[in-house]
Amino acid sequence: MAAHNVCVVGSGYVGLVTGACLAELGHRVVCVDSDSRKLAALKAGRLPIYEPGLERLFKRNRKAARLHFAGSVAEGLWHRRRRAEIVFIAVGTPPRHDGSADLSAVEAVAEEVARNLKAYTVIVDKSTVPVETGDWVAKTVARFNKAGVPYDVVSNPEFLSEGSAVEDFLKPDRIVLGTSSPRASALMRELYSAIRAPIVCTDVKSAELIKHASNSFLATKISYINAVSALCEKVGADVTQVAYGMGLDKRIGPMFLRAGIGFGGFCFPKDLEAFHWIAQKKGYDFSLLRAVKDINERQKGWVLRKIEENLWNLEGKVVALLGLSFKPNTDDMRFAPSIDIIKALLERRVKVRAADPVALGRARALPELKGVAFCKDPYQALRGADALCLITDWPQYKDLNLKRVLALMRHPLILDGRNLYDPEAARARGFTYCGVGRP
Repeated sequence: MAAHNVCVVGSGYVGLVTGACLAELGHRVVCVDSDSRKLAALKAGRLPIYEPGLERLFKRNRKAARLHFAGSVAEGLWHRRRRAEIVFIAVGTPPRHDGSADLSAVEAVAEEVARNLKAYTVIVDKSTVPVETGDWVAKTVARFNKAGVPYDVVSNPEFLSEGSAVEDFLKPDRIVLGTSSPRASALMRELYSAIRAPIVCTDVKSAELIKHASNSFLATKISYINAVSALCEKVGADVTQVAYGMGLDKRIGPMFLRAGIGFGGFCFPKDLEAFHWIAQKKGYDFSLLRAVKDINERQKGWVLRKIEENLWNLEGKVVALLGLSFKPNTDDMRFAPSIDIIKALLERRVKVRAADPVALGRARALPELKGVAFCKDPYQALRGADALCLITDWPQYKDLNLKRVLALMRHPLILDGRNLYDPEAARARGFTYCGVGRP
């Protein structure tokens, strides 16, 4: 496999994982970020995010001089006299109030790349972007590429799940390449040649839609089982058994059929909104996606409803939340269900204590969580609590000493928002147990 010079613009979750993994494959990578504090940390060997396996790759490839960092696109494109052949755009595309994606950072990077082109370059959209973004990137590059340097734009959407992103990159289900250029296609295939995975070659627009369609479908699957869980609660059925029976059907499968308090993170909510916005803009009423969002929002209210059912008056009660990040094995708090749940509890003048293995730093920085008592140790959070609310199914929370928990709590109430615990075992210990969609 030939080693290529690669520039990755943006050093967030996607950019850092992409850069470190490409370096692990043997390529020479420069990650660019305009945040001076983040850049200083990276150059000093400190990761600004938590992601299992990333630190090992980060340190190994820095030591091997395959992974470098720069503060500008110009420096990233021409680093230590090496010209980048491939440039990944991996900057943020946050949602606007109307649900559309803010693509101003993508445009700014495309302009900077265009101004600094010296020879044929493949410009890759790695950020999750709406369909037709590739066209706009190509137009932007053409506008500012005054020297007429040849280039191609490729859509190469990421399918990285936080908590398993390194594994997802190096052992993917598929690699999607959207391009009409044989030259760009050949270069991208060579870049990924060390990875054994099907390569799906499409036009740019189809590649862009694959990402939004995939994430929106998975969000739909989660909301579907959550809607089923609500029915299970009303009739006395067990959603875990219903989901198990459904998942054995190979046409359905078990993945994403776990009822809970709703999905979060930066991908599903944002991509669902963006996909719905795209459809509206093009004149199609994708009402299914609106229903998926509505079900997810209602599901976040499960905790408050169950606390009211079991504790009556809430003012002054102490509630311990275990888990803050939107899923295990990440410190990401973006769109985490815990935020809306805590806000609702604080509005009812509930005293909230919260524990999380890795996300406390990010949680403390959120102004909407002011007033929460943050605890590294779950037992500290549970001392004198009227309810234990399991929000994030971190593995270490499954192994809590329930005898010790019972002795610490003022009221023996478990609200299992992720169906992590065995109801019979909890009740045998003397707890009042409530699971999502479970009798």
